Amino acid sequence: METESHLSCVRCNQKYPLAAGGVKFTCDCGGLLDVVHDFSVLPIQDERILKSVFMQRRWFQDTRGDKSGVWRFRELVLPGLKDHEFVTRGEGNTRLYGPDLFTRTNRYIGGPHVYCKHEGENPTGSFKDRGMTAAITYAKRSAGRIVACASTGNTAASVASYAALTGMPAVILIPEKGVAIGKVSQSLAYGAKTVKVRGDFDAALALLLAASEQIPGLRILNSVNPFRLEGQKTIVWEAFEQLAWNAPDWIVVAAGNLGNGSAFGKAISEARALGLITKTPRIAMVQAAGANPFWGASQNGWRKCVVRADTIASAIKIGDPVNYDKAVRAITSTDGVVVQVTDQEIMDAKAVLDSDGVGAEPSSCAAIAGLKKMVDVGVAKWNQTVLVVLTGHMLKDPDATVGYHSSSLPNLACSRANAPVTIDPTVEAFKKIIT
Repeated sequence: METESHLSCVRCNQKYPLAAGGVKFTCDCGGLLDVVHDFSVLPIQDERILKSVFMQRRWFQDTRGDKSGVWRFRELVLPGLKDHEFVTRGEGNTRLYGPDLFTRTNRYIGGPHVYCKHEGENPTGSFKDRGMTAAITYAKRSAGRIVACASTGNTAASVASYAALTGMPAVILIPEKGVAIGKVSQSLAYGAKTVKVRGDFDAALALLLAASEQIPGLRILNSVNPFRLEGQKTIVWEAFEQLAWNAPDWIVVAAGNLGNGSAFGKAISEARALGLITKTPRIAMVQAAGANPFWGASQNGWRKCVVRADTIASAIKIGDPVNYDKAVRAITSTDGVVVQVTDQEIMDAKAVLDSDGVGAEPSSCAAIAGLKKMVDVGVAKWNQTVLVVLTGHMLKDPDATVGYHSSSLPNLACSRANAPVTIDPTVEAFKKIIT
């Protein structure tokens, strides 16, 4: 791998060799580490040629790397890897749905030109696959023997699936309660050892971080791993490419452990430096009101806040986000905002989005609810272009969907429910329900 790449602390700028990334995720000062590349050594310096290379790889797909929506950007993700080193399932290359395909959702939001990038179309049904291909590729390259994660579900599914490609055993730590069964079923089916921890996600992650210091060869694949974010950067680059490299005014995404927002900030900064885009989109990170530590910090001069998380959007049910410092950098560098929305707003937005025939899990729909709130208060304008990233597939949490439409979710008014009906097996009964 190129020696021009290294790890750097986001707090004190201390540098470490890239090889340290096999075992080290935080600086000696306690700050998070970034993967930093010197793009001045790229063999292609002309941004027009670089764009053409990315596009040709997508359409002609001559190699395993070219078939991946992450590794076709490989010079900007982990330069120097050989094609046989990629641990890939052909992730990425997800669709960008334009305003014409979201007529109900656009009316509901009531303003800008909205494009939705649906990361639920990845192999295991969430954006995690983009980060996972990069993290597990480097874990294998750095002689990892076992991979592990703490998860509310999506990371678990992705770790288990990608570990199966490598032959490395995978261990999944999940909270004892409150994890969507659709996600747990994936990690079980893919062969990972699934361990329920008495406590929440934050307790599970703390346990894993402590264990990593005592177990040689253990590789943590949560977003504290900086290589995860290198893969997740490609969500934004691919969306820019689909928009003919015309950057939108806003990028809106749900925020739990803050990995996506952090990765997006890094992606924007690097794209500007390389000349791939000519303006800086503003990032909006949306949290559930019951799991809103980053929103709380944004209201209090960025003093870090920790909460006891409680929300129906299980994928963002996190009270002590690990990527806090990187997320602050992303918001401040893009003049972004942090928004909070209630579970009621999330599920109502989900009902509208789903009715457009696309669908997403509740946490994804926090972004839709957040954008509506931004429009309502005038933060996002009617003539602006907005990219919303939908992070997970609708079938990740079917209980929430069925619960809403059967009006059985506690403390929620399911005003947009599309309730099932029961009839006798007669034509007369059938006529009554269609007239």
